[in-house]
Amino acid sequence: MVSSSWLFGEDLPEWYTVLRDAVYSQNLSSREIAPIFNTAKGQAVKELSGVNLSVMLSRCEYMMGRSFQLEEKNTEARACFEKGLAYAQESLDMKASPEGWQMLSENISYLCTVRSNAWVMANGLKVERYAKSALELDPGNTAAQFLVAARWVYAPSPFHNYKRGLQMMEAINNDYSSRLHRDDRFNVYLAIGYAHNQQKRSGDARIWFLKALDVYPDNKYVKKLIAEL
Repeated sequence: MVSSSWLFGEDLPEWYTVLRDAVYSQNLSSREIAPIFNTAKGQAVKELSGVNLSVMLSRCEYMMGRSFQLEEKNTEARACFEKGLAYAQESLDMKASPEGWQMLSENISYLCTVRSNAWVMANGLKVERYAKSALELDPGNTAAQFLVAARWVYAPSPFHNYKRGLQMMEAINNDYSSRLHRDDRFNVYLAIGYAHNQQKRSGDARIWFLKALDVYPDNKYVKKLIAEL
């Protein structure tokens, strides 16, 4: 068994971060990411067990699902997110952990992008509820904090509140900067930029989009947002 410190928001295994960074960089196809995904899953089975293994398998499925979702391969993405959801629930059945609740929330949030409107109506509010369950166990879980704040930034009209979402994202960045993983930092920077952009503050938006691009220089989505300013 490796140290379980990564489970509670510290270091993550390199074989997982390679997968994560490949997905966020957006310069590889899902076909090219698949071997990286399989390697990460194989290492997880070799090195981990119990709650740690289930959480990590959930992370891996979530990342592979995002790669498919980016290419609009919704059937394949849905299958990954559903597996990720099942692994997260499996971990919680063994022992409640902030990362278990976080991954339950993460997978549901992306299932909302590939499932029917009826499914979203029935399950969408669980994203915030489960993220708050993670925060009850670890108030410093920045990924869960982001999930709660993201509702106010990315929800469609009339449900968004850009001012509130911006304040919450800035609080994460200011108060928990040392705990932000690379992807969390990217997500927070991007959300701050997005909130500014939606409020017609393109100069501020550009600053934060460029910060996000510093984290993942190849990210096509951020490049597109900058080009549209």
